[in-house]
Amino acid sequence: MRNPLQEQLLKAGLAKKQQADDAARALKKQRHGKSAPKPTEQQIHAQRAQAERAERDRQLAAEQKAQARAKELRAQIKQIIQTHRVEASGEIAYRFVDRDKVREILVDSDTRDRLARGALVIAAAENGYAIVTRKGAELIYQREGQVVSDHGRDKSTAPSEDDEYYAKFEVPDDLIW
Repeated sequence: MRNPLQEQLLKAGLAKKQQADDAARALKKQRHGKSAPKPTEQQIHAQRAQAERAERDRQLAAEQKAQARAKELRAQIKQIIQTHRVEASGEIAYRFVDRDKVREILVDSDTRDRLARGALVIAAAENGYAIVTRKGAELIYQREGQVVSDHGRDKSTAPSEDDEYYAKFEVPDDLIW
């Protein structure tokens, strides 16, 4: 039982017999109410629980990925410190501030001068502090690690009025604090 429009489309060759039959079957199902059954409460609850589990799993995976990335960065920083470490031993106490506490490390005079100029920096290592080169410090900065004392990076390029005023006064060479 086809309608006149279907007959005209078939005669004109714009539709195939199979397409007309499929359309007729779909209309018949729709008229007799033989459509797909509506989901029950249990099915809706199960789908909701499955969606919640999937979201929880995604959050857990993202958290684990972030922890793995942080662990990888810590390992990279540890390796950078080991490769760029400058062994310093001496009798001069070099004092620096770490988290509002004054710490000290024993160095020789050459290392103290290089620390003051910014050629060397002090980085937080797992078991204390390590003196690393400027190149190592830049690599640590890239990985968002902690460099405790860095005189080379803290300097501003523009001289302030105070610097001009205090330039008049000469500082004695033997002054070490």
